[in-house]
Amino acid sequence: MRLADAHVAVRRIWTVELRAQAGGLTLVCPSCTSHASPLKASSARSAALAHLACHARAEVLPAYLRSCQCRTRGCVWHPRHRGCAGPVLLALTRDRCGRSWRLADTCSACASATGNTAVVPDTLLGPSRRHPATCPPPSTHGGLRLGLKERVRVREMLTYLGTALPRFTSPAARLLALQCALRADARGHVRLRAGLLRGMRLRGHREPWQELAHADWLELPDFKSVPMRLRLLDAAVLEQVPGRRARCRAAHWALYPAPLPLLAAPPALRLTALVLAAHTSAQAEHTTDMDILARLCGHSPQQTAELLDRLVAMHALTAWHHSRDTDEVFWQLSPCHTRVPPLARPQR
Repeated sequence: MRLADAHVAVRRIWTVELRAQAGGLTLVCPSCTSHASPLKASSARSAALAHLACHARAEVLPAYLRSCQCRTRGCVWHPRHRGCAGPVLLALTRDRCGRSWRLADTCSACASATGNTAVVPDTLLGPSRRHPATCPPPSTHGGLRLGLKERVRVREMLTYLGTALPRFTSPAARLLALQCALRADARGHVRLRAGLLRGMRLRGHREPWQELAHADWLELPDFKSVPMRLRLLDAAVLEQVPGRRARCRAAHWALYPAPLPLLAAPPALRLTALVLAAHTSAQAEHTTDMDILARLCGHSPQQTAELLDRLVAMHALTAWHHSRDTDEVFWQLSPCHTRVPPLARPQR
């Protein structure tokens, strides 16, 4: 007698579409029998991402049962590449117009080869929890130093924002979005003190805020209020894990991203250095894909290459190289940046 397979492949693909109808946009999900009420354009993107996140939370599956859904369909979501490889992750993909979104289990190789795609970290799919209304200060117990966990958390959020924000969102707006996403409470409210904005060289600059508001990612804040108060419209970032204390430590690390803290550099260079620092490992030579690097920096590959050249000229990097065959970028830190500097004082 032949026994049935021990494990049955489980379909883990969720899609939503925003359709224009009388009275506004309507969110249509093939997995749900009921249809949502009309949505305002300003909240449609947030509603789509939140709906996909609800499906992922409700249909949790052990890691050993998850499989690459792209591979089961013959890898039709991306151009040909070297084949499926790496762990199975949740990949979020949107079409060019932002009207259709897909969340699916995908291996890391297929996720990297698929356009307009970012990996959704597990920290964005945790159970709902209540948090204090204000962002607590980083703990100083035991001489705490920021390190690996904060680097990973910042890298995950940068990856998410690489898809959640429009492709060519400016570096200054991306830096602000990162701080807001990590410092938000459970209702999406954020308080930013004037000292933090001064430390980011963005005090008094309204253009990045207007850019994020135009993308329907947050409500335009009152620029006269001190501290500045605002509310995020991206529902997918409201139920993050772990707690806000750990996320605030990650937000502080992003201000001084060891080993590449460029405090006085323009936003484009600071964001590039932050992305490199978030992808820095214990190896002497560090690597990531050019497509990933360019997407997280909000630039084209050509512009990203120019920024890397400027980091070499500033002696932040010793050298870098782009492999055309594998699309990988390799870089080496300058000797003066190989050691982690002392923890800087948090901006209040």
